[in-house]
Amino acid sequence: MSKRWTRGQFLRHFTWGLGTTLVLAACRQGSDSPLKPRTGQDTDTTNTNILRVATAPASPPFSFQGQDGRIQGFDIDLINAIGEKAGLEVQFKFVRFERIIPLVESSKVDAAISAITITAKRLQTIDFSQPYFKSGLAIAVRKDNTQITEAKSLAGKIVGVRIGTTGADRADQIPNAQLSFFDFGSFQLQELQNGTVDAVIHDAPILQYLLTQGGFDNLKILEELLTEDYYGIALPKNSSKLSTVNEALNMLINQGSYAQIYQKWFKGKPPTLPIDYQPQ
Repeated sequence: MSKRWTRGQFLRHFTWGLGTTLVLAACRQGSDSPLKPRTGQDTDTTNTNILRVATAPASPPFSFQGQDGRIQGFDIDLINAIGEKAGLEVQFKFVRFERIIPLVESSKVDAAISAITITAKRLQTIDFSQPYFKSGLAIAVRKDNTQITEAKSLAGKIVGVRIGTTGADRADQIPNAQLSFFDFGSFQLQELQNGTVDAVIHDAPILQYLLTQGGFDNLKILEELLTEDYYGIALPKNSSKLSTVNEALNMLINQGSYAQIYQKWFKGKPPTLPIDYQPQ
């Protein structure tokens, strides 16, 4: 098993830019959002030259709505580059995160990208590309909280999680913890700031990005990450487009285009990613 990152090690890889303004107000809670895609329109076509991609536009800096009403982020730039490299027209379907896996399972989309962690459970019903991003789960608490120092400290506490995520799965393992579910990471942090929840468990890069955007000055992220994970592009089982996506991703990595996209969003050099990854 690989050594867990501490938050300090994580932040040395991810120094977040502050120039991107986070706008989530237009993402309507409780329904899919009619947002403007960068490429194409939502469609049910089965054209082999089209890549229908589901994404949840509430995961900054990976997929979120910008000031101009369009979806942007690291994941959006990456999948558009993959589509261009593979000669596929990317068409987005914007959905709530918990709908993504069912859509992929039923082949109602060709792929999904939205900071989706590769897990053994998910691999039972869908396939993943090779990893494209190194991540991990983290705990956020209020700065004046001296009682919660690790996952064990969350026993019996109220923990904010995002619906359908690995953070929710991990929190569900905490003895006597009461889970409070939210659609967006920003909502989790707002309730943590208000004292409605005692802690939040979510993906470390998303938590860190949200904290850098301001408005959460009284919150902090605990030093040690709960897990070391990787994000992958989700595809239906035995998808004919899996090899195409992997080949395009490898080309972007080898030719330096991936590093350029990474630098744009994270102001740093990307870590080395495994090709053959098997989650525990």
